[in-house]
Amino acid sequence: MTEKKRIHIVINPAAGKDEPILNTINDVFHQHDIDWGVSVTRKFGDATAFGRQAAEEGFDIVAGYGGDGTQHEIANGLIGTDALMGILPGGTGNGFANEMGTPIKLRPALELLCADHKVRHVDVVQLDEGYFIQRLYVGIEPEQQTSRESKDKYGTFAYAIDSFHRAKEVKEVDYQVTIDGESFEFAAVKIYVVNAARAGTGISITGNISKVDDGLVDVFLLSAQDLRTLSGAIDRVLHLDTKNARESMRQGKEISIDTDPDQPVWTDGEYTGRTPISMKVIPGALPVIVPK
Repeated sequence: MTEKKRIHIVINPAAGKDEPILNTINDVFHQHDIDWGVSVTRKFGDATAFGRQAAEEGFDIVAGYGGDGTQHEIANGLIGTDALMGILPGGTGNGFANEMGTPIKLRPALELLCADHKVRHVDVVQLDEGYFIQRLYVGIEPEQQTSRESKDKYGTFAYAIDSFHRAKEVKEVDYQVTIDGESFEFAAVKIYVVNAARAGTGISITGNISKVDDGLVDVFLLSAQDLRTLSGAIDRVLHLDTKNARESMRQGKEISIDTDPDQPVWTDGEYTGRTPISMKVIPGALPVIVPK
């Protein structure tokens, strides 16, 4: 007799959607005869702890219901375990779900966990403490970050609205960046390190360049003094294969970033700390369930 598939769901109740989560989970899993468990987060870090605990208890699949921050935490809990990561998009942006091709609606996303699917081994980026799966950026103080209230009110447009309001406050700082042993110095407003490039809107901030399983991250900066960095970023978003789009971005496996003065660091939308920071790519370290 075949053992039942065991699936654990970690729910972020502060996620952006209003839907009958438990009722839908129960309905789908009952139809597929799934042995399932659930936990509910109350604060940052809970999803990581719950995810790792579920993996250690022998659940085959651990999935987080929430946005990119929730997926970030689940990934941090599962790396190094035998569990597969599932994705249940429940946030405002859901960029990682978009990157993986996960259905945006809850019911088909649950069906994907139960029925035919394949596993994609995704690169992760290891920091001094923890990992990220989408992208890291340096810049924007925590008090300037898009608020939950703003996201609830405006959805994905909240990010654009906040960026517009911050435009006059932006100041450049001195960056020292090393990519695979080669060092660079420049003034910039912000720097991005990209593993998975898609936003919840479907737009990729690096066009078709970034891949989550190529063993590399993509690094680019935005500088008000060098308009080529801005036009290159626009060209990549528009999928234009221009010389500027290619030359204003570099790829690498090991990255270190320092600034003067120190700057805030964000990973997968979560505040991580301040510069300096170092990181390296761990190829294929995270098995993620995706559609066939």
